[in-house]
Amino acid sequence: MSALPQTLFASAFEAEADSPALAEAAALIDDATLAALTRRFAATAADHDLAGRFPHDNFEELQRLGLIGLVAPAAWGGGGATLAEARRVIAAVAAGEPATALVLTMTYLQHQALRHPASRWPAHLREAVARSGVREGALANALRVEPQLGSPARGGLPGTVARREGDAWVIDGHKLYTTGIERLSWLLVWGRTDEPQPRVGFFLVPGKAPGVRTIASWDHLGLRASGSHEAVLAGVRVPLDHAVDIRPPAQWAPAAATAAEAEAFARQQAWMATLLGSLYDAVAGAARDWLLGFLQSRAPGSLGAPLATLPRAHEKVGEIEALLRTNRVLLDDLAARVDAGQAPTPTDSGLVKHTVGTQAIAAVELALQLSGNHGLSRQNPLERHHRDVLCARIHTPQSDAALVAAGQQALAAAARAVPDRPTAGPAATIRA
Repeated sequence: MSALPQTLFASAFEAEADSPALAEAAALIDDATLAALTRRFAATAADHDLAGRFPHDNFEELQRLGLIGLVAPAAWGGGGATLAEARRVIAAVAAGEPATALVLTMTYLQHQALRHPASRWPAHLREAVARSGVREGALANALRVEPQLGSPARGGLPGTVARREGDAWVIDGHKLYTTGIERLSWLLVWGRTDEPQPRVGFFLVPGKAPGVRTIASWDHLGLRASGSHEAVLAGVRVPLDHAVDIRPPAQWAPAAATAAEAEAFARQQAWMATLLGSLYDAVAGAARDWLLGFLQSRAPGSLGAPLATLPRAHEKVGEIEALLRTNRVLLDDLAARVDAGQAPTPTDSGLVKHTVGTQAIAAVELALQLSGNHGLSRQNPLERHHRDVLCARIHTPQSDAALVAAGQQALAAAARAVPDRPTAGPAATIRA
């Protein structure tokens, strides 16, 4: 290992006795503590949103409570939290300030992946990332999207290139939507080698490595405080073992996965669907809570009573309750299945992600229908909740991909069930 990473990793291996046991700290995170956290983050959420300012203070509070390392492996000082426990925390944080919850979600997903036996990472790097999250609140995220490629989930080779020079990889590339980049300690950079037969995968890059530069371009409709700026890597050097998972492109196909890798991927997709779903469901819940107070307090002179007395208000609030209850059932069920060791297929997790996000958006839009101009005023939080909840649509898998995968799975299952069913030829005519 070269001198640069040794210096960067040194603080991650300090004496364990200096840090609290997160497994014990996690037990102290009760409903009252999480509710107080929601209120604290909500108090400054509008200011962070208006300024597009990264909420550093929120992460200092999360670290004080031992919540950044909550999901990290217990063997390396983390909380080893279940998905249900992580879901509680993400929902509480998101109800107050969802950009904070998004950055925390990305770190939880990386820490969860470190726990799986199928991880191809060198053990010492898994330990370094986990311990730094526990001791220092070090955040981690994957950098995948590029100006030309777009999302790698849609296919194609990345433009980010790593070339070998002696005992190091030298990386050059340009990434978009690098959520949390202002505070990330670890960058999982999706790139390809410059070999005659390129390999593709992740390179672990310290966030403060020389050659990493941020372009402060994030000026978004929603989640404005997430710091999802561009990142440029110019001649960034990392040791050879920091190519933590690079493979020939064909080996990234689901069909090429071992049974253990397929299970790890299904588990990771279920964690992602549950935590992102919990985030946007919590935003919709915050919108519902504001609406209930508004309907109770708003009493137009023409009505002579609060809006909450109107049958139309009862019906629309009931619709919101139905949407949020369905979300809660779906998310609780998914978390319980994963924690029981029965992660569903990635296709099923994608459907949960699609359904929960779609219904969270619908719930906030119903709140806007009932509140009219008041709901769209920047003096009230509902318009911010609306902008934030729309971001549910942008995360992989997007709804079109999730629905196509589900449709293909259903049709393939039907074909297997009736293998001898005749199929119409090219000239077949369909009659009513």
